[in-house]
Amino acid sequence: MSERLMATYNRLPVTFARGEGVWLWDTEGKRYLDALSGIAVCGLGHAHPAVREALCDQANSLVHTSNLYRIAAQEALAETLTALSGMDSVFFCNSGAEANEAAIKIARLHAHHQGVAQPAVLVMEGGFHGRTLATLSATGNRKVQAGFEPLVQGFVRIPYNDLDAVETAAANRPNITAVLVEPIQGEGGINIPDDDYLNRLREHCDRHGWLLMLDEIQTGMGRTGHLFSYQSKGIQPDVVTLAMGLGNGFPIGACLARGPAAGVLVPGTHGSTFGGSPLASRVAQTVIEILQRDRLADQASRMGEYLLARFSQELGGIEGIVEIRGRGLMIAIELNRPCAELVAQALEAGLLINVTAERVVRLLPPLILEQTEADLLLNELSGLIRHFLDSAADSTPPRN
Repeated sequence: MSERLMATYNRLPVTFARGEGVWLWDTEGKRYLDALSGIAVCGLGHAHPAVREALCDQANSLVHTSNLYRIAAQEALAETLTALSGMDSVFFCNSGAEANEAAIKIARLHAHHQGVAQPAVLVMEGGFHGRTLATLSATGNRKVQAGFEPLVQGFVRIPYNDLDAVETAAANRPNITAVLVEPIQGEGGINIPDDDYLNRLREHCDRHGWLLMLDEIQTGMGRTGHLFSYQSKGIQPDVVTLAMGLGNGFPIGACLARGPAAGVLVPGTHGSTFGGSPLASRVAQTVIEILQRDRLADQASRMGEYLLARFSQELGGIEGIVEIRGRGLMIAIELNRPCAELVAQALEAGLLINVTAERVVRLLPPLILEQTEADLLLNELSGLIRHFLDSAADSTPPRN
């Protein structure tokens, strides 16, 4: 790798030259099944013709003007997103971290308008919200925080999926004014809460006058079987953040708000030079149109159920498998030991996967995944995991 790049990533020894659908080809011509989608980004797969056409057509006319002026494509995208989400307004930016920064600023400014001098946001252990200083501080992972102290103050951390802890925090910290939570924790290991968790959080927020802010950076845009994950629960958040799947690879983030939260940010309180550019907005609008036209949220639900059932058949009950879980095409296979080496083994086999939280094989394939491709993923990965566990068992010294 070039020494001119800061060494911020442990990159795998492969360079991709082109992609099509769920497939990528490296510079040597080898083909790979992409079961990661650029980390839940390319939901429509690679080189989708409609996205390609939108990019080229818009780039031929207008790429950027700045938010000093009206942007027709941005206004159209805002109308689409608010109509589909049930929210009232949207702020556009360039990434998930920026979308969560906007949410945190909304929470603080809203609290200050209510006379709360030192507002706090309730966040969860195992959560991940970004790598800026504020979102890093909100994240529940000491590894990504280490060395960046002092962290931003104003966050109260409790265990995920623990409603008793919510009430304890409410009783002890009267300055809490919002909750920031992932409907399903992605980087934390695809942790899925109890079925009534979000509904009960909504009730707590209503009771205490808090904002419910949902980080849908990874779960949104059809990945869990609904355009927005919270729609499966029949609730409405006060703030919701989007990014990864919104642009299918083109950088764009969004922070949506409703009710009192929707009018908090006014001129001078927040902004973004590149946010919601004509090009980004045109691409995101196209992505949403394809998601709806091709009913890809439904496709994600069907293929996710299929993969969960088949992985359970292939791997369930094997010693070393802790749990197989998921929603839509957001799937985890948790092992009882660190398994990062599976990533390189899968790469060698022509399969792109990820390991998060040290022991969780994370699968985030494109929403366009078909059954033949799902079967290939299932067979290849199941074999790799069985071989990995058998090898680990053979290398374990006998007990005295």
